[in-house]
Amino acid sequence: MPDEPKTLDPAARPATTTAPAATTAPPGAAVAGDSPARARAQRWTLGLVTVGLVLAALNLRPAITSLGALLEEVSADLHMSGTVAGVLTSVPPLCFAIFGITAPRLARRFGPAAVVCAGMAAIFTGLILRPFAGGTVGFLAASALALMGIAVSNVLMPVIVKRYFPDRIGSMTGLYSMALALGTSMAAAATVPMTAALGGDWRIGLGVWAAIAALAVLPWIPLVRDRDRATRETRATAAATETAAPRITRSRTAWALGCYFGLQATGAYITMGWMPQIFRDAGVPASTAGVLLAVTMVMGVPLAFVIPRLATRMKNQGPIVVALGLCGLAGYTGLFLAPAAGAWVWALLLGVSNCSFPLALTMIGMRSRTGAGVVRLSAFAQSVGYLISIPGPLLVGVLYQHSGGWGLPIVLMGALMVPQMIVGTLAGRDRTVEDES
Repeated sequence: MPDEPKTLDPAARPATTTAPAATTAPPGAAVAGDSPARARAQRWTLGLVTVGLVLAALNLRPAITSLGALLEEVSADLHMSGTVAGVLTSVPPLCFAIFGITAPRLARRFGPAAVVCAGMAAIFTGLILRPFAGGTVGFLAASALALMGIAVSNVLMPVIVKRYFPDRIGSMTGLYSMALALGTSMAAAATVPMTAALGGDWRIGLGVWAAIAALAVLPWIPLVRDRDRATRETRATAAATETAAPRITRSRTAWALGCYFGLQATGAYITMGWMPQIFRDAGVPASTAGVLLAVTMVMGVPLAFVIPRLATRMKNQGPIVVALGLCGLAGYTGLFLAPAAGAWVWALLLGVSNCSFPLALTMIGMRSRTGAGVVRLSAFAQSVGYLISIPGPLLVGVLYQHSGGWGLPIVLMGALMVPQMIVGTLAGRDRTVEDES
């Protein structure tokens, strides 16, 4: 596929690679001599995985964006200060940093499909328990459970795609990226009006998203039995990556990617956690504020296809990094000067800026020559990145509480775009981590 990074295609690996997809037929792939019954079973498996991917992706963000839309009501009912609410918005990247690291080890032991199935079950359990929490601690614990499921599933989605669809990585990645953006924006837009329609209780408005999580468990249950082969393949890849793992820390490009991933994640989680409140404090109705967040999130649907394809056609991705960063600067400047008057414009600009996420994933795939290197670089960059992103939403909450307005927090958000553009430009240079480590 001309628009895909070469390092992401298992079929294009050098002969020395240990990537399992290069030497074994993917599960569900038709091979010569298959009986009609076996071919039907293979098609059924691939169809089931496709449905599972879409439903899983739909559930990877509603736990976060539905809360952002009702943060004022939740904070008031549970007696949260601005600082505590900031802690709440910092929980997602903290969970992603902590639990995402465990995903490869869990996949080696139980198989990727089984871990994703458990992740969907954890999301459902957390979302169904969260509305019944009697206080802040219980609410945080239930949220952490859901986010733990999101973390491990998020890490393993690309693994599932590579394993079952090695010849359709671009299209399947685009499919689940679109579903992820759709779930994100849907929860942001629908939570407030749905809560109002169901009687105005925020607990019901948040709890209803557990229904979609329950549906997402079902397609993965039949795939759990595919455990033996999955664990063998995952262990083979892990053995290759763990042997060379210490070298990645000596790569400047790896550190630049980690910092870029962390700064873009900081902006994304600040946006998801606080943007509706910024608009509401500026006089925008709560339902409209939720729709504005949805507009920001839904920009990721078309641009998730466009930006990676454009990036793979360029040797240096720095210009894209700068263009997205300037959109973010313009959006935050607008929020500072006229948050309500130009609300729709600022939401669109910040939506474009937040598409730094698919760009970061694309650059991770382009900055290593081998499949094992991509896995190693991805784990390093995302772990470092999510750790970097933890203080941002908390700091915004502290500044908001102690300054009495959104001036200082918005200045901070805009200021962070400058180092993001700098490290992103460094990460976008035409080189690989193998050259440096």
